[in-house]
Amino acid sequence: MDLVPALQEPLKKVLGPATAKVMAEHLGLHTVGDLLHHYPRRYEERGQLTHLADLPMDEHVTVVAQVADARLHTFASSKAPRGKGQRLEVTITDGSGRLQLVFFGNGVHKPHKELLPGTRAMFAGKVSVFNRRLQLAHPAYELLRGGDDEGESAESVESWAGALIPLYPATAKLESWKLAKAIQTVLPSAQEAVDPLPGSLREGRGLVSLPEALLKIHRPHTKADIEDARARLKWDEAFVLQVALARRRHAESQLPAVPRKPSADGLLTAFDDRLPFTLTDGQQKVSREIFDDLATDHPMHRLLQGEVGSGKTLVALRAMLAVVDSGGQAVMLAPTEVLAQQHHRSVVEMMGELAEGGMLGGAEHATKVVLLTGSMGAAARRHALLDLATGEAGIVIGTHALIEDKVQFHDLGLVVVDEQHRFGVEQRDALRGKGKQPPHLLVMTATPIPRTVAMTVFGDLETSVLDQLPAGRSPIASHVVPAADKPHFLARAWERVREEVSNGHQAYVVCPRIGDEDDDPRKGAKQSKQPPEGDADKRPPLAVLDVAEQLAEGPLQGLKVEVLHGRMQPDDKDAVMRRFAAGETDVLVATTVIEVGVNVPNATAMVIMDADRFGVSQLHQLRGRVGRGSAPGLCLLVSEMPEASAARQRLNAVASTRDGFELSRIDLEQRREGDVLGQAQSGARTSLRVLAVIEDEEIIAEARQEAAAVVAADPELTGLPGLRTALEALLDEEREQYLEKG
Repeated sequence: MDLVPALQEPLKKVLGPATAKVMAEHLGLHTVGDLLHHYPRRYEERGQLTHLADLPMDEHVTVVAQVADARLHTFASSKAPRGKGQRLEVTITDGSGRLQLVFFGNGVHKPHKELLPGTRAMFAGKVSVFNRRLQLAHPAYELLRGGDDEGESAESVESWAGALIPLYPATAKLESWKLAKAIQTVLPSAQEAVDPLPGSLREGRGLVSLPEALLKIHRPHTKADIEDARARLKWDEAFVLQVALARRRHAESQLPAVPRKPSADGLLTAFDDRLPFTLTDGQQKVSREIFDDLATDHPMHRLLQGEVGSGKTLVALRAMLAVVDSGGQAVMLAPTEVLAQQHHRSVVEMMGELAEGGMLGGAEHATKVVLLTGSMGAAARRHALLDLATGEAGIVIGTHALIEDKVQFHDLGLVVVDEQHRFGVEQRDALRGKGKQPPHLLVMTATPIPRTVAMTVFGDLETSVLDQLPAGRSPIASHVVPAADKPHFLARAWERVREEVSNGHQAYVVCPRIGDEDDDPRKGAKQSKQPPEGDADKRPPLAVLDVAEQLAEGPLQGLKVEVLHGRMQPDDKDAVMRRFAAGETDVLVATTVIEVGVNVPNATAMVIMDADRFGVSQLHQLRGRVGRGSAPGLCLLVSEMPEASAARQRLNAVASTRDGFELSRIDLEQRREGDVLGQAQSGARTSLRVLAVIEDEEIIAEARQEAAAVVAADPELTGLPGLRTALEALLDEEREQYLEKG
């Protein structure tokens, strides 16, 4: 029978079933290797004390501090045996702040003997407030002795001999020092860690070995040890992930695909001839990149990033026309029915008689542009499915209804996915499976993604960026409206909306919630991307139905106000959008259903209520719905948050710049990037523990180059068993499927 490698040994064998169960349930740690890769969050220095003044409320914290005072109080109690209860109050200090610890009942005896003034210890518990003072009730603690005490055990000296005390991400059931002791138990196994980095790479970059890095991250003697360990472990994370993506790209490049080249005087030429404007330099450059990919005999996998309003749809449409020219079909997959209908309308408008294939008056090179959504009537749906199967429809636009088994294509050549982050990988994969050979794939996103995130999350796609706005786009002025501090600013906001309408324009009002929820309205807060802060959390987020009614009866009385939200029937939604696009509605009060792709050039103003409840990128997306015509746009971000709050700083950042890439960096810095990567990796726990995608841009870029070279030389990694093992650990079944499906 094979022996289990040391790092794959289950924790229950090494630490016992009770501890292993807590580690598995609360921290997702199952093996010795998992525990060794559970790195300290930060380190305390023996000579320094934690800042007690900065403790977060209601969080489980670990602090290192000194006992300043300890008092035992006796009070009358019906529960105590002799009618007297005991309460021990201990005050600890770090020189800058103080914190109260409180112990009751039978729990006072041990701390009363041990927590004497002058004693130093680590304390862990949940921070609460009592009588306006911060306190920890019944905290767990571990005494920190200097090591000179004669009676101190050798193990304790060993545990606390280092000058730096590691503090681990912990839980109420498992304090940081218990984790430290468990890691101390398994640390000798680190010597058997198989190194995933090729020797030449490690030596060329002066990185320490993996066993040494694990030892130094858990038991550093100096700050330099921590730096050495982190530098090495960052490379591991970046390199292994980039190798996974490079192998994915390599496998794709081996697949066959039909080259799709536009004909010299075909549909694309006819379309370009009827455009009333010339393409921007950026659109021409990106189009060339796409056409070069389409002309090859393996599938294109390209991410098209474009600022809101940079003309991505036009670039995608030209790619679709090139494929139709070559005898194939192209499909555009949109995340919502509203957006699919909007795309269908704008494509038909842009193409004119070129979209009237098979119809009287259709142009010579014309094709059919078909819409397919879940809510279509049976007859219209049958007709659309027939056009797809016979090849009559060159261009198909629809929602996830396109993925159903019944939908068959004559010759699917290109799949365009709009707004990648709204589509599951499975959906993309199902649609790609409908081609006789793998179709080319173009993924569009209007959410600007910093270069390193694109390399990390979408690393299997080549990236094209449209960062130039077409001529004629108007500037958008953005302002924060502090509704609580200055209510007259909000009154002025509604006056500005009336002014825009009286000048012949229209406006959006966006709210975080619909307002017809049957249950607790606070659940509406789940729609928002940012955690509410401070007092504003005391009321539920503002709702479309309530706000629309208040506006129609109050500050916007006399204007034509309509509502739009995701729970309306598709036909009703479409009718509302048509009226708004036709200028029949003055003000549209909506949820974020208008965030993507809605194009009404006459809409010049947007008021976003409870703007602090939305993420930075989402606010930027929403703002992009105005200023799409010749008149300048106005975006007002309404918030009741106090001026000093992080939420207001976020809003100030959005108001101060139109650069989506800059905002996406701010967004990422303010959120835990694990959320970003975790979500992109199909919800799997993020593999990034020490790598920061913004700070470590250079490492990621270099790791991508190194990974590409390694995979090109040895796609199966036969000469790098350590790297194969690391890949298997990274690509648990769920992530493997994620990368497989691209």
